[in-house]
Amino acid sequence: MSERGDYQGSGLALVDDKGRVAIPNALRSTLADNAPRADGKDGGTVIIAAHEDQPCLIAYDPAYLAELKRELNERVALSRGPDGKIDHNIKRGGANGEAVPFDGSGRFIMPGFPRFYAGIGAHAFFWGTLDYIEIWDPKTLLSTPNIAPQMVAACRYYCQEKGIAL
Repeated sequence: MSERGDYQGSGLALVDDKGRVAIPNALRSTLADNAPRADGKDGGTVIIAAHEDQPCLIAYDPAYLAELKRELNERVALSRGPDGKIDHNIKRGGANGEAVPFDGSGRFIMPGFPRFYAGIGAHAFFWGTLDYIEIWDPKTLLSTPNIAPQMVAACRYYCQEKGIAL
């Protein structure tokens, strides 16, 4: 694959007790194109990770790993102090993903720790950020300061549309 598609779109999905959730259609087709199965069947692989500094998750295709590694390595190099030491927490915070399969309907099982970290309960709000997808617990998103107003409004819209009280 020479060029990755950009993740644009949003949506709200139900999460069952086992952590099964479906990626909203607006984002699913890009993920499927970016992360196709080797056997040509529907579905693929998505990497789920705790966001580096927000109380949410990020989801991305395996091809994004090279870009993430490059970015983290650059930041590590810039962190080198006068004593020659680097900030090891840069990679610790940014390289925590877990690869999981998703099916043709975009369903995957959200790994336990990332789900716990983000406080995701019965609903997950998905938001495309071009390079990756953010996954939020709606109540956490609405209580987090300095979130883009368009994102907050979209979350409120989807919750209202599905009759979810916030």
